[in-house]
Amino acid sequence: MRAAVAESVGSMSVVERPGPPDPGPGQVVVHPEAVGICGSDYSLFSGHMSEAAGGSQFPRVLGHEVGAEIVAVGPGCRADLQVGGRVAMLPISSCGACYPCQAGRPNACDNFQLVGIHVDGGMQEQLTLPQEQVFPTTVADGVVAALAEPVSVAVHAVHRGGVVAGERLVVLGAGPIGQCVALVAIERGAEVLVVDLQPSRLELARALGAETLEWTGPDEVVSRAREWGGAGGPPVAVDATGAPAAVRAMVDMVASAGRAVQVGMSPDEVPLRIGSLTEKELDLLGASCCTSGDFAEAVGVVERHEDAIARLVSHQFALAEAPEALRFAMSNPTEVMKVVIRGE
Repeated sequence: MRAAVAESVGSMSVVERPGPPDPGPGQVVVHPEAVGICGSDYSLFSGHMSEAAGGSQFPRVLGHEVGAEIVAVGPGCRADLQVGGRVAMLPISSCGACYPCQAGRPNACDNFQLVGIHVDGGMQEQLTLPQEQVFPTTVADGVVAALAEPVSVAVHAVHRGGVVAGERLVVLGAGPIGQCVALVAIERGAEVLVVDLQPSRLELARALGAETLEWTGPDEVVSRAREWGGAGGPPVAVDATGAPAAVRAMVDMVASAGRAVQVGMSPDEVPLRIGSLTEKELDLLGASCCTSGDFAEAVGVVERHEDAIARLVSHQFALAEAPEALRFAMSNPTEVMKVVIRGE
């Protein structure tokens, strides 16, 4: 079978590899129909994700946003897993023994493994997975099924923020995760304001039902977002950028006793006025990946909003073009929303 293998920093080739053996008990073999490219793929490929920081050694097959078709089912699998069925892949697994796992938050496991980072991922023609990581879906296209993973991150962020119907939420960053956060929050009945630099991304956010604000600088954005949020500012704000100025703006704009949720990743440090946290008694929350419950909820969101989710896909490439697709996505950040590798 063919696989797109990242062999070293900045080097990827499509090669022939042996196919997987027959699935064992509780395992399924899937054919990835579509694999979304994500920022963590960029980080591994560019060398910014080191082994010490939880990265993986080369060679590695990338891809943790996967929509797939089941091609073989091992003994003892659930009845809803049938050959020919379409599934979305939950990419994270946890150890079950560390403090986060014991505290009921396995998505923050100290020893987690992520498909496509710590073990080989979806940019290959067949992949063996434990049944716990495959979720049947009724969506008509594997490309849309693959986007259940970024939607699951959004579901978890919205859960962390405790967003409820009628609340006002500001989302900083209108990339794929920010768009998904807006969609999930709007489905819950929240009013959403999306902030971004790029008019095309704001246009997409409006199509999903959000109000929008162009980023013109932190002071003006904070002022306008607080005015939009009502008395005292918005009760919830989510940063989906990881950019220091946006993170600081999130903390500055959110109302007293509000919730600030950090989902955008970055190695940068952010200067914050400590008094903002105590004077406003903020809940400053991180959001990392998702739980299996979040993922199941995300699959439902995708099924209810197939057309909207499909609009997030800006470019598609064949598996044979995976190296070019990855370089294109990394080199064109303002043009790209979501790049997807289609299986063949």
